[in-house]
Amino acid sequence: MRFDVISLFPEMFAVVRDQGVTGRAHKLGLWGLNLWNPRDFTTDVHRTVDDRPYGGGPGMVMMAEPLEHAVRAAQAQRGAAAPVILMSPTGRRFDQSMAQSLADEGGAVLVCGRYEGVDQRFIERCVTQEVSLGDFVLSGGEIAALAVVDSAVRLLPGVLNDQESARQDSFHETLTGLLDSPHYTRPEQYRGQGVPAELLSGHHANIARWRRRQSLALTAARRPDLIEAARGAGLLSASDEAFLASLALGRES
Repeated sequence: MRFDVISLFPEMFAVVRDQGVTGRAHKLGLWGLNLWNPRDFTTDVHRTVDDRPYGGGPGMVMMAEPLEHAVRAAQAQRGAAAPVILMSPTGRRFDQSMAQSLADEGGAVLVCGRYEGVDQRFIERCVTQEVSLGDFVLSGGEIAALAVVDSAVRLLPGVLNDQESARQDSFHETLTGLLDSPHYTRPEQYRGQGVPAELLSGHHANIARWRRRQSLALTAARRPDLIEAARGAGLLSASDEAFLASLALGRES
């Protein structure tokens, strides 16, 4: 898998290239990272990449031409067309299924905006998808792009020491898109709080049932939209529905 990142601050990506599980995977050659600075594709002495917005208003807008040249250079080096994803607060919200798609399909070209935005003509000519981390605004697209890269790389075979770790993450299809259950480790007692008895039982079926119910309860409390999505997709079993019904009765009593 390979990511090409278009950014005015390429040095920010050293953290995902050099540190942690993604850094180790990069050293092993499991994925690649190429960085492209739009300033390297300008023609004026000041290496200008932004200008005032037509129609007035505050701030500056990133110019189309340096961005397009950077994207074309990245695509040419890749040798095959790749999705061009713009980090944008107006884009589709990034989720686990998108991370899995990137891991399965070999990565993408990520474009990091800055200032007030990006010239719409660049978006219409070059961008295949706009992606947002959520309903908030960052100073630029770099932090969002780092999150996208990390979430996709960790899904590649061989990146995590135990591939089951990824399969048990929140939102993973093995959890039918629900939130993960709580986790515990040593010591067995911590400041008067113990570990749930089910996790100490050694009974795999009981542990699996406890984790599933905890996942359902946590998701119902914090992300009921995910419960509805799983229900709509037919991913909840009869026992899941019975447990959810018991939770609802408990809240009503």
